[in-house]
Amino acid sequence: MTTENGGDHLDFREGTFTGPFTAKVEYREHAPAPTALDALPAVAVGFTGRDSELRVLLDTFDPAESAAGLEAVVVTAVSGLGGIGKTALAVQAGHDACEKGWFPGGVVFLDLHGYDDEPVTADQALEALLRALGTEPEHIPTRADERAALYRSALADRARKRGPVLILADNASSPAQVRPLLPGGGGHRLLITSRDRLPQLDARLLALDELAPKEAYTLIDRALRIAHRADSRVADDPDGAAVLSALCGHLPLALKIAAALLVVDRTKPVGELVAELAESRDRLEHLDDGERSVRAAFDLSYRRLPPELARLLRLLALAPDPDVSKEVVSALVGTGRPPIRSLDALVRAHLVERGSGRRWRLHDLVRVFGVGVVAGDAGLVEEGEAARERVLGFYLEWADAADDWLRWLPGRPVPGRFGGRAEALVWLDGERAGLVAAVGWADGERYAGTAVRLAALLAEYLDWRRYFDDGAAVGRAALEAAGRSGDRAAEAVAWNNFGIALQSAGQVEEAVEAHTRSCDLYQATGNRPGEAVAWNNLGIALCEAGRVEEAVEAITRSCDLCQATGDRSGEAVAWNNFGIALCEAGRVEEAIEPLTRSRDLHQAIGDRHAEANAWRNLGVALEGAGRGAEAVDGYGRALEVFREFEDWYRTGQVLHSLALVHESAGRPAEARVWWLQAADAYTQAGATPEADRARSCAEGRK
Repeated sequence: MTTENGGDHLDFREGTFTGPFTAKVEYREHAPAPTALDALPAVAVGFTGRDSELRVLLDTFDPAESAAGLEAVVVTAVSGLGGIGKTALAVQAGHDACEKGWFPGGVVFLDLHGYDDEPVTADQALEALLRALGTEPEHIPTRADERAALYRSALADRARKRGPVLILADNASSPAQVRPLLPGGGGHRLLITSRDRLPQLDARLLALDELAPKEAYTLIDRALRIAHRADSRVADDPDGAAVLSALCGHLPLALKIAAALLVVDRTKPVGELVAELAESRDRLEHLDDGERSVRAAFDLSYRRLPPELARLLRLLALAPDPDVSKEVVSALVGTGRPPIRSLDALVRAHLVERGSGRRWRLHDLVRVFGVGVVAGDAGLVEEGEAARERVLGFYLEWADAADDWLRWLPGRPVPGRFGGRAEALVWLDGERAGLVAAVGWADGERYAGTAVRLAALLAEYLDWRRYFDDGAAVGRAALEAAGRSGDRAAEAVAWNNFGIALQSAGQVEEAVEAHTRSCDLYQATGNRPGEAVAWNNLGIALCEAGRVEEAVEAITRSCDLCQATGDRSGEAVAWNNFGIALCEAGRVEEAIEPLTRSRDLHQAIGDRHAEANAWRNLGVALEGAGRGAEAVDGYGRALEVFREFEDWYRTGQVLHSLALVHESAGRPAEARVWWLQAADAYTQAGATPEADRARSCAEGRK
């Protein structure tokens, strides 16, 4: 039998005792007792990382703790996901402790096979331990309690004659397997490894996470250089090695398998293996070197789960994001409340991790495993598709309510679900990754309609938070789904939102094309309010493309349509953009009137944020017209509202404009202060390039 780190160990089965203490040992009355120290497997070749965890274990072994009057920790339980490196760490700690001379009585290693079909029982483990400690077979009692008593007596005798013993019980699956193995006094220590947390043992608990990225990188590099000293593929492609480590989930078992695959084929670049894993529909198929398999390691844990926990794990694997909230869990399982006790059971089994707040997370490879389990069974596929439909329905309902808050204006009915705009944004921020991924389900016919509607509800939020890449991904998925379904109305919306995302990402010409298609589709479907929006957005894109006269024409058409349909908010936006286009054309004096109209209309409607935007643009026009004092007043009005809304990007823009005003007025010291404030605002907005430019401007005015 082979341990997790590849060393030989004792293998205890019904009626057998194999390993270093068998091989036809004849137990005679005066024969020397076998040495328990011989049972410790070799350390894992290339063992890396785990420095802090190793220190924790050694601290619990250190006899100086007891000598100093501190309460000794007799039992330590190391737990973690299958393949996380529990055995390797425990064996390394055992060797380090022996080198320090802390266990002159020896070290016993037992593999309890806790997750096999026939795990070692506590009675079998006690029998093996008693034999290892030199007890003649005919003197081993048959009753469990008598065996446990004799075991503790044998340990006490060993402590008096030789010193303390370290018992390493590997691969335990329950407290019942190891509770009878607890030593008495004498300075002995019991170190347990398990895929489950074992809080019932009153032990020092040490849960292992995946390796840090740097440690994972080092593990692969060491494995390659141990096989072939001159193998520099990891060092030659550090970025590729980092991606490979991530694709392995920084899981030691997966990393070792990936390294083995590279060792076998010395001509294969790291990037080629990365491509194979990234493009595979089932990554776990590749993470198998013939002897070790990530799927097999996970399957041992999965097969032990009760049906309700196995179902929950499968459904969690199908969630749109590895990190899920209690509401998403409730939608997945189809209950009004999340199954907290079941989730906690999966956490104890290290198949699920607790996130911040009421959230749970699956390791990336556990997720791949769960998806694979579902894909292999038609009944489970239907169960999973129904669960995803429920999640999409939940997202659609809540995103609709959140979007209502983002667009809400005083005087209109107050939206429900959330306590206000800020609360809606908090929810959207927390669920963003899942919402974006759920829209990606639009490539399935069963989900397409709902996913397209969800995409439309996310457009305002993604633009507000400046998540342009997400906006483009959502827009593209919705566009393709609407096109396949032949829903021209949905396609018009999708082209419009996709155009906004493209424009925000700097892809101006592509945005012009997208908004042109949106205009055509809105016209064809007779949706005049939608057409007005599309003309307005086309005008903005044309303006940024330097086609100012065309932009003015498009925005004028938008303004006319808004007036015809009574859309005052749309008209205010059109006047604002009309003024911007005139400023771009150098006609700043003419721009003041439409910008003033936009400001007044937004003020009348009660849209304070849009009014602030008009104030800022009006400030630009006034400054260009040489009316600096009025420009500063406009900027000040805008700044107050943008800060109130925590719109840090536009706050940065206004502060930058104020710096320019003071710079033009010959006040470089004041300009520097404004630029430094602008840099801070851009930093809060996550706009690093803009923040760097603002700081550069400030440094130039010292």
